[in-house]
Amino acid sequence: MLGIKRQRAVFWGLIFFSLFCLLPGRFSLVRADFLGEKNEFFVDSKYELNGKETISAFLKTISQKGYFYIENEWYSGLKEEERKKVNENLKNLAQEFDKTIYPKLTELYGPPWEPGIDNNPRITILFHRMKKGVGGYFNNGDEYPRAENPRSNKREMVYLNTDDLFSENLKSYLAHEFTHLITFNQKDRLREVSEDIWLNEARAEYSPTYLNYNKQYQGSILQQRIKGFINSPSDSLTEWQNQKADYGVVSLFTHYLVDHYGIKILSDSMHSKKTGIASINEALIKNGFEKNFSQIFSDWAVTVLLNDCSIGENYCYKNENLKNIRITPSLIFLPSTKKTNLSLDYSIKQWAGHWYRVIGGKGDLKLIFDGQDNTTFNIPYALCEKSGQCQVNFFKLDKSQRGEVLIPDFSKNFASLTMIPLIEEKKSNFSNDEPFYSFSLSISLKKKSAQEKLKEKLLLQIKEIKEKIAELQAKISQLSAKKIKEIPTGFRFRKNLSLGMSDYTLIYLKKVLISQGCFVDSVENPYFDKQTLKAVKCFCQKYKEEISQYAGYRVRCTGFVGRGIRTKLNQLLQERQLP
Repeated sequence: MLGIKRQRAVFWGLIFFSLFCLLPGRFSLVRADFLGEKNEFFVDSKYELNGKETISAFLKTISQKGYFYIENEWYSGLKEEERKKVNENLKNLAQEFDKTIYPKLTELYGPPWEPGIDNNPRITILFHRMKKGVGGYFNNGDEYPRAENPRSNKREMVYLNTDDLFSENLKSYLAHEFTHLITFNQKDRLREVSEDIWLNEARAEYSPTYLNYNKQYQGSILQQRIKGFINSPSDSLTEWQNQKADYGVVSLFTHYLVDHYGIKILSDSMHSKKTGIASINEALIKNGFEKNFSQIFSDWAVTVLLNDCSIGENYCYKNENLKNIRITPSLIFLPSTKKTNLSLDYSIKQWAGHWYRVIGGKGDLKLIFDGQDNTTFNIPYALCEKSGQCQVNFFKLDKSQRGEVLIPDFSKNFASLTMIPLIEEKKSNFSNDEPFYSFSLSISLKKKSAQEKLKEKLLLQIKEIKEKIAELQAKISQLSAKKIKEIPTGFRFRKNLSLGMSDYTLIYLKKVLISQGCFVDSVENPYFDKQTLKAVKCFCQKYKEEISQYAGYRVRCTGFVGRGIRTKLNQLLQERQLP
């Protein structure tokens, strides 16, 4: 009997152990890595220094949230002082990951897959030798079993360059790659969508700034991105070729976006089932903003040219490290010694900024834009005075994408005109090789003849005379308004008045007419002359709708002061609605 009981105990124990091992969640066995443990890891041969596909690494540091592995061969080749520096930097990085990077980025964007494919809550950070200029990478293939991806490391993990274990930007690189790990869980796993590469990188690029790692600008990742952007500012935002220019433009645009619309635009777009531009537009609406992505991109294209809040609140950066950023436009110089007629051909890509500055010349500037028919262009331009003050306007294009701008006396009144042709039509399915779209510019300068200059001078004199007349009329009206107070309080216009009549009430009539801006020459003359007739017509036209109602028919404003006009005059006197 005792033997049978033992057999039953062993049997049920094996059953329990099997279930314990197979059940998911808290009942599954979690294998914890241990310090000094060596493992073979698949790596990306595109980034590995010597093109290797696997490397051997050992677990150097364990933190609450991470396993920090270092490539064996690289570490063994370090000098003792270098090892001490690496150990110290790795220890600090582990603490920063636990206290700042992990909690703040998961609070903002959401968590990575927990406990993940390896059923272990810790993230693996693998340092191995990479090609120069590579800061790190994330491989979403590690999130799948070997049956689906034979080269999967079956871990939630990111890869960093061993060279950066000596870099001040080490924590920025980890924050960047960790953001990609979060994105995989939030988009690919939970919402079953694949984020556009440019927006995936945009969030990762902003993470170091969000964590205040770019506050010290000198030597920061942000400074590197600015250099990349300044060297190639016309790189497309949405076409991703994994070049320095791509990171530059996406970083500069994202910093502008958050500057003006807040970090929730990035976090809300992360938690959307939509991707790319559509998710940003959804987040903008959710947060109460009227502008869409296209309008914001146009504002940004103007900002990197002018970067001046005095021109418009949307045309500048708020980030202190970006307040002096300005690109250098392509110059189009117009000589002043001869007649100018230029025809220029260009081509641009979707969501790419191009800046063309026109300077010099003499006379009236005429710019004609003619764009490719099968797309839609958007062309803001900045017209800047010699004082540096600029104004921003837009080309008005017809259906054939043709439009023109005329600037009289261009070089006399202005220092430059910078146009920014943009195409903001495509919203999704971007590739790493987007097509070009062409347009042409026709630029001409017309110098004025002596006759045209004389005509302009006379027109200017006429304008000045009219302005003086208007000024005198205003003064007369002010004087007449004072005299209107002399009209007895109880006075009312009780009889009709017409051309040729002479009556003392005409003095009061003229005073009211002058106060209403209808000029008559002699106020004290109690005679209904042609000037008075003209003034009455003026008054009638001003209040025609009301006067017609008072008269009971549609008046023609002949200058006759009948019931309708008298009623309006008396109303003004009664209410004293006079200047």
